[in-house]
Amino acid sequence: MKRIFDAQLLGPAIALIVIATLVALTTDRFLNPGNLSNLSLQVSIVALIAIGSTIVIITAGIDLSAGSMVALLTMILAEMLKFMGLPLPVAILLVLGCGLALGLTNGVLTAYLRIPSFITTLAGLIAFRGLALLFNNGSPIFSLDPNLEPLFYGSLLGIPLPFYYLVFFYGLAAVVMNYSKLGREIYAIGGNPSAAALSGINVRRVQTYAFAIAGFMTAIGAVLMSARLNSGSPNYGQTLELQAIAAAVVGGASLAGGRGNVLATLIGSLTIVVVQNALNLNAVPTSVQNIVLGMIILAAVGVDMWRNELSSKIGALFSLSPTKQRGA
Repeated sequence: MKRIFDAQLLGPAIALIVIATLVALTTDRFLNPGNLSNLSLQVSIVALIAIGSTIVIITAGIDLSAGSMVALLTMILAEMLKFMGLPLPVAILLVLGCGLALGLTNGVLTAYLRIPSFITTLAGLIAFRGLALLFNNGSPIFSLDPNLEPLFYGSLLGIPLPFYYLVFFYGLAAVVMNYSKLGREIYAIGGNPSAAALSGINVRRVQTYAFAIAGFMTAIGAVLMSARLNSGSPNYGQTLELQAIAAAVVGGASLAGGRGNVLATLIGSLTIVVVQNALNLNAVPTSVQNIVLGMIILAAVGVDMWRNELSSKIGALFSLSPTKQRGA
């Protein structure tokens, strides 16, 4: 029983089921096939970006720049397609390269210049949004390419393409984090960077790799954002970094580093999107939605901080056998 309840996927899965059940009971529109289809598309962008956020968090870092990076990358993609006339595959590859470069920049500043990741990515959050405003005089760019939208709204064998993206990237991330040398090193430096360095791990290099992966996954999210709306805008991606961080934390990742599971992050992403969908269905203002998101992050972090104390108290409660109780 202890092994079952210690499973990293069980807690987030139970939370998702409870929340989805409550939402279904409060509004009959939640289980509408059209709403569920929209829900499955909506979660894809958050979930893909959350992969990178989870990996950075496991290294005991934080990435606050994802939302602004999405805005910048959508504008870069729009500029290349609309005004430079580049072919769609070339433009996408260049955007993915830009995302990787931006992530590497965050990583180098954090790992090699020893600037705390909170400060590095907070600066990125501001700077990337400012750079996005330099394109097209700060105005959105619409109608990019007719072949762009099918990347998001297309389907294969009747299944939306974003489902395949999630299966591929989450499967790849799970294999890397659980069965590769890089994955073990990421967990090691998040748990104890000094011990990891003494064991021969290049801590700075691994930290840089983590941010590079986050930048690459953010670029994929940016491409899907542009495909979803067939446009680029400096206003895209607002609060997206918080949604990705919330997904990782709700999925059980510890902000102290060393603990997390990318598959649990997928469940956390579904939880965040289900909550937002419920608020939208009930016409809750955006300002209130942001408050709710903040409360979710606060509650998840609180659970993480008090996890050991709660576990010990629950364990002590269930360790009281009937015999001991009668003896008392």
